[in-house]
Amino acid sequence: MLAGYVLLVGMLVMTLVRGWERRKRIREGYFAQIREREERLKVALWASEEIFWDYDLSAGVMHRMSVEEASASDHAIDLFSEVDSEHQIHPDDLLLVRERMRAHRRGRVPFFLSEHRTRGPGDEWIWVRARGRVVERDDRGRALRIAGTARDITAYRSDVRDRRIASEVLRSMAEAVCVFDREFNFLSINTAFETMSGYSDGEVHAKSIALLDNPRHDAAFYREMRHSLAADGHWAGEIWQQRKDGSEFLSRMECNAVSDAAGEDEHYVAVLSDVTDSKRAEQELRFLANYDTLTNLPNRTLLSERLSQAIVNARREDTKVAVLFLDLDRFKDINDSLGHAAGDRILRASAARLREVAPATATVARLSGDEFTIVLEHVRSPDEGDTLARDIIRAFDAPLTVENRRDILISPTIGISLYPDHGQVPTDLLKHADTAMYQAKAAGRHTFLRYTEQMESEIRQRATLSGELRKVLDNGELRLVYQPRLSLTTGKITGVEALLRWEHPQFGEITPERFIPLAEESGMILPIGEWVLREACSTLKRWRQHGLQALTMSVNVSALQLLRGDLAGLVARLLDELKIPAGQLELELTESVVMTKAEQTAGTLHTLRGLGVLLAVDDFGTGYSSLAYLKRLPITTLKIDKAFIDDIPTSADDQAITSSIIAMARSLGLTVVAEGVEQQAQADFLRTQLCDEIQGYWLSQPLDPYRCLAFLRNWDASRLPLQASLSPA
Repeated sequence: MLAGYVLLVGMLVMTLVRGWERRKRIREGYFAQIREREERLKVALWASEEIFWDYDLSAGVMHRMSVEEASASDHAIDLFSEVDSEHQIHPDDLLLVRERMRAHRRGRVPFFLSEHRTRGPGDEWIWVRARGRVVERDDRGRALRIAGTARDITAYRSDVRDRRIASEVLRSMAEAVCVFDREFNFLSINTAFETMSGYSDGEVHAKSIALLDNPRHDAAFYREMRHSLAADGHWAGEIWQQRKDGSEFLSRMECNAVSDAAGEDEHYVAVLSDVTDSKRAEQELRFLANYDTLTNLPNRTLLSERLSQAIVNARREDTKVAVLFLDLDRFKDINDSLGHAAGDRILRASAARLREVAPATATVARLSGDEFTIVLEHVRSPDEGDTLARDIIRAFDAPLTVENRRDILISPTIGISLYPDHGQVPTDLLKHADTAMYQAKAAGRHTFLRYTEQMESEIRQRATLSGELRKVLDNGELRLVYQPRLSLTTGKITGVEALLRWEHPQFGEITPERFIPLAEESGMILPIGEWVLREACSTLKRWRQHGLQALTMSVNVSALQLLRGDLAGLVARLLDELKIPAGQLELELTESVVMTKAEQTAGTLHTLRGLGVLLAVDDFGTGYSSLAYLKRLPITTLKIDKAFIDDIPTSADDQAITSSIIAMARSLGLTVVAEGVEQQAQADFLRTQLCDEIQGYWLSQPLDPYRCLAFLRNWDASRLPLQASLSPA
């Protein structure tokens, strides 16, 4: 009995022990699961960088769990739990958070989701994204607890804001921006790029950037550019590109690589600016700064640069540089008579002619007006400059054809200077070539001269005389002398020619050949010419008062008086003021003025002839004679130049020319006067050829007014050796 009882107790104890052990094992398994779940929660929170929260709505208490790395070396993490009874939300976000919480509690939305600012560990405001749902309700369905997760998105929102700003900046940028990958395929472009290229974002996406390649650049250029970009991560420069419509543009491109977190180049960003217009404007400004816009030749600035470089090259090569300074003869008269438009066409045609003649290596420049300069390099002998000058003069012997198909004949005058013979710097070479050119003009134009030191003194004298010339009228330094003219038919003195003289108190008598060209260049010929005309007419009036009623007064007139002055009005006023018969005043014009300016001066000449004034062509035969103009213009007298009279009777050619001129003039009904008669034989020959009148030292030298008056009053035709033959033939 006792044994059975003990056995029963043992069995009961064993049953209890086994139950305890089973319950122990269950508890240990349950706690292991809890620990495992806690570990998984820790890992999940750590990996997601999120915080678990549980909010008691009735108590207003927030329970939070988060993890932190306990050791950076072994990446151990610890789970932290805290209770926050004063959970703070930024006042600006609080109303929105409450509204979203209310919407979820009332079942309008399945989740509570909010991005708002809350107090961080350092008491600063941080942005969090909170997500949760109701996890406990009371019997009436009222929410008691809400649980969920939250994540710090401060950095994310900052990145989003930066990307949004960057996107807006790119959208509003005037520069075009494109992004492409390492295979050089487009990833994205901004609006400015669409405008610049003509392609939309969809049209270029995933396409090669070669879409914009321009034929101006060869394949090697693009290979080098892409190699440089891949190797250095940067490329910048100007590149021609092609739009969708086929038009091209010049862009300034700067391209940089953008690396990923590992430091590998992930993609490239290129910024482009269309510099086509600015480059064109820059080129135009450079052209305007260095080239003459009328002829497209280099101007003075570029000429100086090239001449400086030519001097450097010549010094290194031990060669010379020739500078040819060229001026178009009487261009100002042509410009004034034909108009500035025609003058511009002549200048362009002259520039083209110079480029044709000058060597390809020479610099042909226009300095100003009708002045051109040619710089000839690698000169071994001074004769090379002379040869080029001759070629230029010969080339201008052919007329220039201007745009209206009108041929203009114009001649150049050229001065030459040489480096190092005449100067070491550009300014000296140009000045000395200019000096030589003016000396060539003084020598008769349509020629060339090489610079010599003697020219400097002549130029200084010329400048001095030009300055003194402006004071001649105020100082009373001008005077007139008169040379009589004899009729070979009647033996009477028919008239006199008024000749201008300049008596300078310091330089003495200055010949007309020296000061008349200066007066014409400076414009002083207009007031001087008016003084001469008034003085000659006043002298004629006095002589008429002494009984010389049939005498003719001849006065020389310059081209400027015809073209610029009111010559007809001046003559009319003087004739009326001094009461002189118009038929006793004769105006002499040189043949070059009459022939080359006939169309421009015809009106004035006809007006003068309408007043009754006689018109004579002086120095006939020395220029480009035209019978057509002689016939059309109201000329009354031809004066044969002294050059044809000097060698009579020894020169058969001069005799033939003189005879022809006399016969032609008589056929046109013109009076013929031979100038420069100094020998008896000349007078005899002219009489036999039926020349009307003669003038020269054989009859009388030029006389002052008083001596001339005495000569005229005392004239006795019987004293002439020609007396026996003065009666009409």
